[in-house]
Amino acid sequence: MTAQDSAITVPTIAVGPEAAGTEPDARAPLASPGSVPAGRNGTLLALLGVVSFSLTFPSTAWGLESFGPWSLVALRSLLAAAIAGGVLLVARVRVPERQHWAGLAVVAGGVVVGFPLLTTLALQTSTTSHAAVVVGLLPLTTAVFSSLRTGSRPPRAFWAAALAGAAVVIAFTVLQSGGGLSAGDLYLFCALLVCAAGYTEGGRLAKVMPGWQVTGWALVLTVPLAVAGAALALPHEPVRMSAHGVTGLVWVSVASTFFGLYVWYRGMAEIGVARASQLQLAQPLLTLVWSFLLLGEEVAPAAPAAAVGVLVCIAVTQRAGAGRS
Repeated sequence: MTAQDSAITVPTIAVGPEAAGTEPDARAPLASPGSVPAGRNGTLLALLGVVSFSLTFPSTAWGLESFGPWSLVALRSLLAAAIAGGVLLVARVRVPERQHWAGLAVVAGGVVVGFPLLTTLALQTSTTSHAAVVVGLLPLTTAVFSSLRTGSRPPRAFWAAALAGAAVVIAFTVLQSGGGLSAGDLYLFCALLVCAAGYTEGGRLAKVMPGWQVTGWALVLTVPLAVAGAALALPHEPVRMSAHGVTGLVWVSVASTFFGLYVWYRGMAEIGVARASQLQLAQPLLTLVWSFLLLGEEVAPAAPAAAVGVLVCIAVTQRAGAGRS
């Protein structure tokens, strides 16, 4: 599970954290003969990140076969934080300055804790295909938060596309829920809001430190909360160890939260945020495929149509321009 720099550059959908990158330097030296071109290498890295993120919801569904929702989120955060902390330690990364910790707390609360917890609770009653369509609205939601945070003024085409995308998701949600909103839908919409806030703040911080360090420190910041959550949840929630459950936990911890973000940030650094964001437009559709192949879910005909509708709206915001500050 699932990132974000300027007001309307489409941010990443990560189940977890906020990506921001820099446009490739036109003055960089050309690749030597026989080496992989930087653009191609960056595209491959960004694609690996998209694939990792697209498997977050199916992996979470697997993890719920062995762990309760609170236990799964706590263990996920602990494992990811252990890896991130080890990397920060080995790389001898300096501790962020004091003025950045408030922003890191927003990232941690929205991306590391809020989004995983709310989507995990939602997946207890919602299918992964349904959740993929709803959360497909995350780039647009983050763009709106970013415009409010930075004071930019996107053109009318952006707002028209944003409202159209929201209308598609709401109509799909109400249709699939039998004319109303279920508890799972409310969890998903709340997940959109907290994650968009975390992505926006992460995009701001990524201008002063590498994006992977933003995620790493945010993960480290949640260790006390994750330890307390695991201590409270594990004794009260049933644990039924299975291959699916363990695989799901390992994937959302290592692949989605750590590896996916690492290759995503590296890819964006080489090809730029805009090009990388275009690649991530395929993420909701990929999740629908995994839901069918791995979970055997029957994907409703409206789900692919709604996903494509949201992607079209996001593509329009990409072409709408950056707006004025």
